[in-house]
Amino acid sequence: MTEATPRRRGRPPRAQSADLPAARDRILDAAREVFSERGYDKTSVRGIAKAAGVDPALVHHYFGSKEQVFEAAVSVTFAPAMDAPKAIEEGPLDGVGERLTRFVLGVWEDPVTRTPLLAVVRSAVNNETAAAVFRRIIATHVLRRIVARLAVPDAELRAELAAAQLVGMVMLRHVIKVEPLASADPEKIIARVAPVVQGHLTSP
Repeated sequence: MTEATPRRRGRPPRAQSADLPAARDRILDAAREVFSERGYDKTSVRGIAKAAGVDPALVHHYFGSKEQVFEAAVSVTFAPAMDAPKAIEEGPLDGVGERLTRFVLGVWEDPVTRTPLLAVVRSAVNNETAAAVFRRIIATHVLRRIVARLAVPDAELRAELAAAQLVGMVMLRHVIKVEPLASADPEKIIARVAPVVQGHLTSP
């Protein structure tokens, strides 16, 4: 029996080459599911490939390392939150705290968007590599865009403090589930948190 010629790392199998765009989407979908179920540490490129029904070489071909696959999957998962800067543009600046708080809380209150976000946050809490990817996405796609729209001193620090307030809120409510915050009415939370976010972003 003649041995099969080994494939070079990163090159997709010939049988899959005609279906590359669909395969890439399957890999991303599988990565989101596997990272959600197993977390960053227990996920492997081989496991993602198996879930996607492709050769591991195709995962490397499109995304490179496990860290790069995770970042791509997180970017897709985090897409709903990428619209957060628009909350600053949609109305006067003196109401931005409420709009931004309502937007962030709304993303987390919806089970469709909350479930994959929970997986991302849990991976970031438990693994420094995952945390670095999460920080990079937050800084690049959310905070930097918000800073560009704030005509106030120390805009970057203000945006980070506002983000810390909002992230802390959702962590306690949806990840740690501290009562009474975990079961509090969303409107009551907005009424309490929005003025603090407003102060971080626009107060003298």
